[in-house]
Amino acid sequence: MNDSSDDFIFKPEDYEGDVGLVAYSDFHCDEPLDFELGGRLESFNVRYETYGRLNADKSNAILVCHALTGDHHCAGVYSLDDKKSGWWNNIIGPAKPLDTNKYFIICANCIGGCRGTTGPSSINPKTGQRYNLTFPAVTIRDIAAVQMRLVDYLGIGRLKMAIGGSMGGMQVLQLAIDYPDRVERICALATTSRINAQAIAFNEVGRSAIMQDPVWNGGNYALDRTPSVGLSIARMMAHITYLSDKGLDGKFGREHKAKFANSSIFKPSFEIENYLHHQGQSFVNRFDANTYLYFTRALDLFDLRTYGGGTLEGAFKNVQAKVLVVGFTSDWLFPPAQNREIVRALLRLHKTASYAEIKSDLGHDSFLIHSPKLYKLVEFFLNA
Repeated sequence: MNDSSDDFIFKPEDYEGDVGLVAYSDFHCDEPLDFELGGRLESFNVRYETYGRLNADKSNAILVCHALTGDHHCAGVYSLDDKKSGWWNNIIGPAKPLDTNKYFIICANCIGGCRGTTGPSSINPKTGQRYNLTFPAVTIRDIAAVQMRLVDYLGIGRLKMAIGGSMGGMQVLQLAIDYPDRVERICALATTSRINAQAIAFNEVGRSAIMQDPVWNGGNYALDRTPSVGLSIARMMAHITYLSDKGLDGKFGREHKAKFANSSIFKPSFEIENYLHHQGQSFVNRFDANTYLYFTRALDLFDLRTYGGGTLEGAFKNVQAKVLVVGFTSDWLFPPAQNREIVRALLRLHKTASYAEIKSDLGHDSFLIHSPKLYKLVEFFLNA
């Protein structure tokens, strides 16, 4: 569910194969959007980026779907002085698995977001005030529907592939169900057909931290005085679920600077504490608290069985896309078994589906980290 974008720092030696300088675009849609659980937007904006060129017959488009705290900026840099590249820069670019010499890559900020796409922090044109909690409840199906509005706007009839991890994986599965004739391949990484009770519990603790922050004010906080304490705690706790015990121990162990006086005994001294506080603070600087509430609730409500009479087979009966699902051995948030069951249901329907499992100590975030095995899988699947 994470994007760990704070960990992706641009290095000059990595520039070869990078897409280079990029800029975002905005798609403003004046056609109403009706939400699955009720509510309507008369118009909305979608912020997105593209990399590579669309070919003459528009058959080389790949949609990248971001995870919970990601956004549209998944490759390249905004300026030569920018020290941080897009969150999936390691997989997008010339001669990379999502080869921009061959393919036209699209990535959009999800509806309900806070990075240029219409969401709770946007201005409601009817009132002149921010939507805040009057924004309609968002589901993964709503997010997928808006993704396809953008694809339509770009004049693309059929996607070569849709790919995403975690919440992004949920989106590509939803696309395969709702738009079976418009996606040739889907690649779902570290995802699930529905999150379990433990994951819902973690989400609820995060939301509670935000909603009990003294300045949350029922979602009507001032933008210059946001519920930063609650949002930071939510991020810190969630970030633990994106990693693994072995990965954390290998990276941080019990390293600490301990020369305590009574007054400083509770100040962070272990390296893992400092890391979590850094993650929390940097997240506050780039993400909206209400969007966090909306997106985590969308994750809780996601259950593909809803669209199949209570079974995955029912949900997948009309799927036409070739499917690759990849799980990671140390992912305890969306463990391998949850990834495997997606493919098993597809295979029972005689669909074209494959499952691969990658050994990794990096937990749920493994799909975002440098992984030659993953790159080979994606490249083979895309070009087979």
